[in-house]
Amino acid sequence: MFPNNTNGFLWRRNWCPRAFNTAFDGNLDIANPTVRAHPIRPGLTFHELRHSHKIWLIAAGIPEIAQARRLGHRMDKRVAEVYSHVADEVETQLQTALKQAWLHARHTLADHPETPPVTPRDGLIRRQLP
Repeated sequence: MFPNNTNGFLWRRNWCPRAFNTAFDGNLDIANPTVRAHPIRPGLTFHELRHSHKIWLIAAGIPEIAQARRLGHRMDKRVAEVYSHVADEVETQLQTALKQAWLHARHTLADHPETPPVTPRDGLIRRQLP
């Protein structure tokens, strides 16, 4: 979906430290970077984003088959996966729910720009989850 500079794959081992972590943790600690990035949500991990995405889908009442397809998962019950398909109406419901969650998050962040406390862990910043 998002190719690298040579139209190859973005691998987590090089993409996360270079792009993802910089986007969320910022790079204020680096002297003279090419582009200055202020922190958005220090310590956020790619895996935590997937968890949040799944929670939003559950909260919106999206059917399990649509959740599995969206996250690239296989369902345990093979029969359900073979005979269940994601209808256009479900895809529309899914997109509408995610758009609403995004708009709500933007509004909440604008009202409360404080980020959760973070602590170093093995050289990485990791958010303290409640």
